[in-house]
Amino acid sequence: MTKIITKWTVFVLFTTIYERKLRVKTIDFNLTSLYILSGDSMKRMGNILEDAKQKKYAIPQFNINNLEWTKNILEACQKENSPVFLGVSTGAVKYMGGYNVVRQMVDGLIRDLGITIPVILHLDHGTSVDECKKAVDANFDSIMIDASHYDLETNIKMTNEVINYAKDQLIEAELGTIGGTEDEVTGNLQFTKLDDAIEFIKNVNIDLLAPSLGSVHGLYKSKPDIQFDLMNQIFNAVNTPLVLHGGTGLSDEIIRKSIRLGICKININTEFQVAWNEAIRDFINKNPNEYDPRKIISSGAAAIRDVATQKIHLLGSNNKG
Repeated sequence: MTKIITKWTVFVLFTTIYERKLRVKTIDFNLTSLYILSGDSMKRMGNILEDAKQKKYAIPQFNINNLEWTKNILEACQKENSPVFLGVSTGAVKYMGGYNVVRQMVDGLIRDLGITIPVILHLDHGTSVDECKKAVDANFDSIMIDASHYDLETNIKMTNEVINYAKDQLIEAELGTIGGTEDEVTGNLQFTKLDDAIEFIKNVNIDLLAPSLGSVHGLYKSKPDIQFDLMNQIFNAVNTPLVLHGGTGLSDEIIRKSIRLGICKININTEFQVAWNEAIRDFINKNPNEYDPRKIISSGAAAIRDVATQKIHLLGSNNKG
C-alpha cells in the first residue's frame, strides 16, 4: 500500500527531528518548506577545534550586536572561508529581543546569504545556569557558562549543571577572573591557578576552557601583561582547546605567540565597536542632513568587514572553513 504523506505526517516528522536537535537543510514536499536540523555541523566544528589545536591557528569569535553586524561578519568570513563563532552576550540577547530572535536572525542570514562556512552561534559569558538553559532551549550551538566569580567547587557544580542540560552544544567555561568590563559587569583580574585548572578539567567535560591569563575585556588602560608561561603550562596539563578573551588591543605578536602556546579561539568585540563608531560618526559629520537609518547604519559596514578580515588573517583561520 502506498503511504500518503500529509501535512500532519510532515509536521510529526519535523517535530520529532527538531526535538533531537538535528541541523538545517531544506526539504520541499510540495506541501510546505521545512528546515531540518542535523548534528553534522557541530561534529564538523568539533573537528575544526581539534584541527586548530594541532595546526596552531585560532578560530575567531566575533561578537554581534545587531542584524547589520551579523550580516557583514558572515559575509567577510564567507569570503575568507573562515569558520566563526558568533558571540552574543546576555546583554546583546536582551537588546536584540531574546534568544529565539537571535537564533532565527542568524539562521535566516545563513540561508539567504548562501553561507556555507561553519557558523557557531555562541552564548558569551552566560551569567547564570538559567540564562544558559534559555540559550540551549533556543538551539544555540555553543554555550559559555561563566561561574568564574564563584569558588572552584561552585564553578564545577554550575558548569556540570549546564553540561547535563545541554544537548549537543559545545560548552565553554571560565576559570580565574578575566579583568575589565563587559555589559556593565566588571571583573577584577585574578589569574587562573594551574592546580585549579587541572582539578577543574578532571571534573567537567567541556570543549573549551577560558583561563584568566592577563587579558581584559574592553580597552586596555596599560600595557597587557599576558602570562605566557602559565598559558603553556595549562595547555600542556589539560590538553583542552583554550580561549583568549579580550583580544582587542593585543599586539599581533601577542596574538601569534598565544596561538603557538595553545590558544584555539580568540574573542573580538570592542574593536568592532570602536571601528563601527568611528565610521558612523564620520558619515554623520559629512552628511548632517541624512536621516535614512539604513544609510546611517550601513555606513559602518565596511569597517566591520575590514576588522573581521584583518583578524581572520592574523588568527590564520582563512581557508579553514
